Amino acid sequence: MPAKGKKKSRGKPRGKKQKKPEVDILSPAAMLNLYYIAHNVADCLQLRGFRWPGAAKAKKGRRKG
Repeated sequence: MPAKGKKKSRGKPRGKKQKKPEVDILSPAAMLNLYYIAHNVADCLQLRGFRWPGAAKAKKGRRKG
């Protein structure tokens, strides 16, 4: 039987968090990605974080069914 005492956690080591690099949402790569995932202008703006009051919240993950 294992001895009782402190348990070792296997999580990420805590330290300084790295800042995320600033991403250009108008770059050619971003535009190509947006071309494939957005269905209209409203989708485009919502996916880029420009939501309007009363907009439905985005659902994450796959739908079952």
